[in-house]
Amino acid sequence: MSEINVVPYIDVMLVLLVIFMITAPLLTQGVNVELPQADAEPLPDQAEEPVVVSVDKAGDLYIDIGEDKDQPVDPETLVTRIRAVLKYKPKTPILVRGDAGVEYGRVVEAMVLVQAGGAPSVGLITEPPEER
Repeated sequence: MSEINVVPYIDVMLVLLVIFMITAPLLTQGVNVELPQADAEPLPDQAEEPVVVSVDKAGDLYIDIGEDKDQPVDPETLVTRIRAVLKYKPKTPILVRGDAGVEYGRVVEAMVLVQAGGAPSVGLITEPPEER
């Protein structure tokens, strides 16, 4: 009569479980965004005018400071301009406005670039829903 010893298989499964439990949180990436604790309301008037980074439907990035505000900018230029603004006016709010037809990942990339420029927090611009 032969028997199968399953103890080594259980040991292997437990080791694999521990490996997956340790590596799973390391694979997750995210962007730190401060979410409001209440319903969204318009931002209060601030002394500093915000810098707006826009992502159009094609995924091109625009920033409303510097020359050629209506021309797309590359990621390095975006980070450099944000870094320059925050160097001279550290309390300047940075807002990201994404087109409704653009991929969500592209808006997240814009937020990551803003964060790389030194912004402590990023706001999102939305339009209020239409009344029915």
